[in-house]
Amino acid sequence: MTTADLHLLTGAYALHALPGEERAVFERHLSGCASCVQEVAEFTATAARLASASSAPVRDPMRRQVLHRITGVRQVPPGAATGPDQVRHRAPRGRGPARWALAACLAATAAFGGTALWQYERAQDARQQAARAERQADEVAGVLGASDAKTRSARIAGGTGTLVVSADRDQAVFVASDLPAPPRGKVYQLWFADKGKMRSAGLMSPGRASQAVLMRGRVDGASGVGVTVEPAGGSPQPTTTPLGLLNIPS
Repeated sequence: MTTADLHLLTGAYALHALPGEERAVFERHLSGCASCVQEVAEFTATAARLASASSAPVRDPMRRQVLHRITGVRQVPPGAATGPDQVRHRAPRGRGPARWALAACLAATAAFGGTALWQYERAQDARQQAARAERQADEVAGVLGASDAKTRSARIAGGTGTLVVSADRDQAVFVASDLPAPPRGKVYQLWFADKGKMRSAGLMSPGRASQAVLMRGRVDGASGVGVTVEPAGGSPQPTTTPLGLLNIPS
């Protein structure tokens, strides 16, 4: 598998569609490819936003139409020539989701339906939760797609953690991939290392191995970000040694 081939797997990886061997090869590539890290983060945020936007069950004819059309849209390898039988337009790398990845996300949303949103609708505060989720997805997408976004990655607890920071927005997003579930009754908590102290930056969802989390609060001169295991609900200060520390990318 060539490097060019690996660049084409970002969308499939974000949708958890790679078989085990290809996934392992791609993750090794991901640890040293900043552009692929950013694309994976963007595709993950796009898929989450599309899922939260599914406010009604998808009709079978629409699902069949989307699944049929996606077979005719593909990503072109970087630098590849285009011809009459090839895709005429390709989104520049690092400038937003490619057309095929957006179609894949939409197809996945159509195939699986609005499960998450139906759960919201059955809850008493469904509308408020959906609105909050949409606002957060917008903010995550804003940081990931910022023109000044910079990234830094590290291995954390057997998975991969990627920090994406926008100085202009003074915000950060933590993108986790394949993190093992925390112990029962525990949660992963994010922290800003700020002038020798640890400032809580929010909790990660314990039921998701891969996720993009908008870190709570401004970066505001912090020197790094840490991840600890804390009791459910979080702690005012870390109670365990950080599983990983990432310096703020400069």
